[in-house]
Amino acid sequence: MNHSKSLLLALSLACSGYLLLASTVPIAVAEEAGPFISEALYLQWQEDLSNWGRWGPDDELGALNLITPQKRKEAAALVQVGITVSLARNADTVASVDNPCPVRWEMISASAGGASDRISYECIHGAGTTHIDGFAHRFFDGKMWNGYPVADLVTIDGGALKNAVLTMKDGIVTRGVLYDIPKLKGVPYLEPGTRITIADLEAWEEKTGVKAGAGDAMLLRWGRWARRDAVGAFDTWAEAAGFDNEVIPWLKQRDIAILGWETPGYTPRPEGDLPTLALHDFALTMLGIHLLDRADLEALSEMAETLGKWEFMLMIAPLPIPNGTGSPVNPIAMF
Repeated sequence: MNHSKSLLLALSLACSGYLLLASTVPIAVAEEAGPFISEALYLQWQEDLSNWGRWGPDDELGALNLITPQKRKEAAALVQVGITVSLARNADTVASVDNPCPVRWEMISASAGGASDRISYECIHGAGTTHIDGFAHRFFDGKMWNGYPVADLVTIDGGALKNAVLTMKDGIVTRGVLYDIPKLKGVPYLEPGTRITIADLEAWEEKTGVKAGAGDAMLLRWGRWARRDAVGAFDTWAEAAGFDNEVIPWLKQRDIAILGWETPGYTPRPEGDLPTLALHDFALTMLGIHLLDRADLEALSEMAETLGKWEFMLMIAPLPIPNGTGSPVNPIAMF
C-alpha cells in the first residue's frame, strides 16, 4: 500500500464550477429506457419530493443526518478482511479534453535536510478532480439546500456563509454500495448516451443481493475510466452515460446520504430531455444528498468482484475549507 507524504496544500478556490460473482450473465434483464421526463414533471417533483425543512429550518447537513452513530457501527461491522481501496483519481497536472482545469503542483524546496511542495486546485469542481460538493455549489431559482436564499449568503468576497463544505469537517463514515452497471450488462463500459434506469438498478440488486438504503453511500459505475483506457481522453460533457432522470423519486424513496459517480450526468441529451445536470442539481439542492463527483471506481469494481462483496465501509474526509463550495477528497472503501 502506498502512503502519501505530507503536502503543503495551497488551495485556490478560483472557480465554483467468498464467491466470485459471474459478471457476464445478469439474472434479471433490465428494460429499455422509457420516455424522457418532462420539464413540467421535473418542476412538480421540486414541490412533491423536496426534503427542505425535514431536519429543521436551520439544517445544513441534509441527508447526512441519516448517518447516525448506529449507522457508522453497522458500516464498521462490514470490515472483514481489512483491505482498503481508494475511490479517487490520481491528481492530474496535465490539461486534456477531459481535464481542462488540471491540478498545479511544484516542488518549492529541496535540500539535504528535507523537501516541501505546493499544490493548487484552481477548479475544485473540475472534470479531472475527485471531489465532494457542498450544498452551496448549485442552486434553483436563487435558492440552495433547505431553501436558503443565495443572495448575500454566497458571494465572491465572502464565499459560502451557509451550506459550505466545512459542515463535513468531522468526516463521513457509512455503508457504501457499488452499482456496477457494465458488469450487469456484461460489457467493459457503457456507451455514451446510455440511460441507466430503475430497472437496471433493481436488476443489479437482484444479481448481487445488496441494495442501498437510508444513510448509505450509493456509488454508480458506468465505466468512464475503462472507456478512457480503451479510446483515450474524451469530453465527458459530450460523451458519457449515467442515470436516467426517472430515478429521482427512487433516490428520494431510498433515502441515501451520499451519491458517488464518475460523471455528473449522462450525455448527449436528445432534444426534449432535461439539461445534463438535472439529476445532479435535484439530488444536491432538493433532496439534500451530497455528491461525490468524478470518482474512479475501477479498483473498487475489481476488488468487489474478487471478494464477491458489493457493500463495504466508506470513509470520506473533506478538507476543512471555510466558506468553500467543495473539496478534493480521497474516499476509502474498506472490506
